[in-house]
Amino acid sequence: MHKCFAPALALAIALFIALNATAREDTRLDSGWKFLLDDPTNAAATDFDDTTWQPVSLPHNWGWQDAQAGKPNYRGPGWYRRELEVSLQSGQRYFLRFEAASLVADVYLNGKLLGEHRGGFGAFAFEITHALSDTGTNLLAVRVDNTKVPDIAPLAGDFSVYGGLYRPVHLIVTGAENISLTDHGSPGVAWLQTSVTQTQAVLDVTVQISNGTKNKLPLKLVASVVAADGKTAANSEQAFTLAPRDQAPYYLCVTVPQPHLWNGRKDPYLYRAVIELRTMDDVVVDRVEQPLGLRYYYVDPDKGFFLNGQAYHLHGVDRHQDYMNKGWAITESNMNEDISLLKEIGATVIRCAHYQHSDYFYSLCDQAGILVWAEIPQVNIIHDTPEFENTSRNQLLDLIRQNLNHPAIFVWSLSNEIGTSDDPHRELQDLVNVAHGEDPTRPTIEATMTQARPQMNKIPDLLGWNIYPGWYGGWGAKDDFGASLDQRRHDSRFGGFCVSEYGAGANTTQHEQNPKQPKPKGSWHPEEWQAEVHETAWAALKQRPFVWGTFVWCMFDFAVSSRHEGSQPGLNDKGLVTRDRKIKKDAFYFYKANWSDEPVLYLTDRRFTERTNAVTDVKIYSNAAKVELLLNGVSQGERSDGTNGVFFWHNLTLQPGENKVEARAERAGQSLHDESTWTLKAN
Repeated sequence: MHKCFAPALALAIALFIALNATAREDTRLDSGWKFLLDDPTNAAATDFDDTTWQPVSLPHNWGWQDAQAGKPNYRGPGWYRRELEVSLQSGQRYFLRFEAASLVADVYLNGKLLGEHRGGFGAFAFEITHALSDTGTNLLAVRVDNTKVPDIAPLAGDFSVYGGLYRPVHLIVTGAENISLTDHGSPGVAWLQTSVTQTQAVLDVTVQISNGTKNKLPLKLVASVVAADGKTAANSEQAFTLAPRDQAPYYLCVTVPQPHLWNGRKDPYLYRAVIELRTMDDVVVDRVEQPLGLRYYYVDPDKGFFLNGQAYHLHGVDRHQDYMNKGWAITESNMNEDISLLKEIGATVIRCAHYQHSDYFYSLCDQAGILVWAEIPQVNIIHDTPEFENTSRNQLLDLIRQNLNHPAIFVWSLSNEIGTSDDPHRELQDLVNVAHGEDPTRPTIEATMTQARPQMNKIPDLLGWNIYPGWYGGWGAKDDFGASLDQRRHDSRFGGFCVSEYGAGANTTQHEQNPKQPKPKGSWHPEEWQAEVHETAWAALKQRPFVWGTFVWCMFDFAVSSRHEGSQPGLNDKGLVTRDRKIKKDAFYFYKANWSDEPVLYLTDRRFTERTNAVTDVKIYSNAAKVELLLNGVSQGERSDGTNGVFFWHNLTLQPGENKVEARAERAGQSLHDESTWTLKAN
C-alpha cells in the first residue's frame, strides 16, 4: 500500500469502529422452551414437530423427582428447543452462553451443530453470528445427556447427578471487536493479585481480545479500579493494533496504593474492576465490570489460617446445590436464602462440594465475606486414561478461568476421597501444574479419607481430611475425635490440615434421651445424637490450632437416590438444616452460639415434645454469660458454667401432662427468651 493512503485508511477504520461501536447486551433466555425426555431422530431440524413437547422455563432439570423418593434417577438424553428471534445488525456479533448443562451438551442452531461441551458444572459459550438466519427467526435446539460415561467426572459420589439446562442461558450481543466470551466460558478478563500488602496491591491483568473483522484495528485497553464511593483508585491503559480475525491476550499492570482490603466477614470491601476496550478517540467498544476484593492470606502449619496478616479462624460448612422439589434448578432467591443462613450461623468459610457451583453463589460469598473452597467433580473414582484426564483438565480450566476474579475463593480443589480407583498420582500432579500455571496466587487442595496412599496426599499444596468419629464404622466413637486429628497432623505436604468433612445424620422427627450411637444405614437417626457429635467434635477442633479450617458435613440435607436410612428415603440427613430450609436442627444453633456475634439463646429438644420419662436433663445453647431455666414457671437457677455455649440442668422432673420449659438470658444489653412445651404421657 502507498504510504500516502495509510492515514486515510486508519481514519476510515476508526470511523467505522466508532459508528458501529455498541454496548454489550445480555438477555436471559428463560422462557419459551419446549422439552422432551427422550432422544428422537432429527430433533435439531428446523421442521421437526415439537408441538407435543412440554413447555418449560429455565432453569430446568430432570431426575430429582426419583432421587428424592429414593429411586434410581433417569440418566440419559433429553432435548430442549425454542425459537430465537434475532435481527441481524451490521458490525455486531452474537453469542450463546450456557451457565451449565449436565453432563454433555450438543448445541444446534437452525439444524447446524455449533459445538459440544463435556462436563456438567462449568459455563461455555458459542458464537452464533454466522449461523443466524437472515429472516430473524431461528431455531435453537440443545441435546443434553447426563448418562454416566467413562471420561467425565463424577464417576461416583454420594449425590445424585441430574440432567438438564439447570442454570440460565444467555444471548449476548457485542460489537465486532470484543473481550472474548469463548475462552472456557470465562469473562475474558483475569485480575491476578500478584502482590497485595497493607500499603500496595499489584494486579497483573490479562484480557482476551477478539477481532471479528478483516482489518487491523488500532485500539486502546483501559483498566480501572473504582472504589465503593465511585472514585478511581488506580488505572492503566495500553494502545495496540489488533490483528484481523484474531484472538489474543493483552496485558496491563495496575497498582492500587493504600488498598482497602477485603477482610472476610469483618469487612468484605469490594472495589469495581472495569476493563474497557476503546477506540483511539475513547469510544467504548466493549466493557466488562466485576467486583474486586484485595486480600492476601497464608496457612501456618502450627498456628492456622492468616488473612491480611492476622489470624482468622476458618469455620464453616459444606454445601450441595440441591433444593427440595427443585433438584439443581435453583434460583437466585434460593441462593440468597442459603447465604442468609450461612451468615446467620456465623460461618467464615464454605466448601462448595463436589463440583463448580454457580457464579452467582460465588458472588454472594464475595459480598458476604465468606471464603470459598472451589472444587472440580473428581469424586471417589478416576480413570487413568487420556480421555478422562483431558476432560478433567478442561473442567479445572473452566473452574479457574471463569472464577479467578472472585476474592472469596482461596483454594482450587482437585479431588474428593480418591482412594480405590486407578492410580491417581500422575493425573493429580498434572492438575496441580495446570492450577499453578493458571493461578500461581492460590494453593491447590484435596479432600482425602485414606492414609493408604500417603504420597497422593502430599501432591496438592494443602490437605483436607473427611473424618467421621461417632458415625461411620472404622472412625471410632465420638470421643475419639481428638485422637483422630492428632494422627493426621503430618499427612499433608506442609504439616497443617483442615477437616473438610465431619458430622452425623439427624431426622428431626426422631428423638431419644441419652442417645446411643445409631447405625448410619439404620432407620433410627435421633436429632440428639447429631448434636452430641458436633459438641464433641468442636471441642476437639478448638484445642488444635494446626487444624486451620473446619467444614461441617453439611449445611443442608440433600437428595441421594441410593440412601434409605433414618426413615427418610433418598436423603443424606447430615445437614444442619432440612432440605427445604424450613427447620434448623439443634446442631445449627450449637454452632450459631459458638460462631455468631448475634445474641443466641436456644432451648434444645424443642421437637421432642412427647415424653414418657419424667426425669430429664435440659440443655440450652447460648453465647450469654449466664442462663436461667424455668420449669412450669419455677426457676431452676442460673448457670454460668457453660462450655462452648452448652448449659446443662440435670435430673429435672416433669409433671404429668403439659410442661412449660423456658430459658432467659441477657447479652449485649438485649433480653433473650426461648420456650417449649413438653407433654409427659402416662405409662
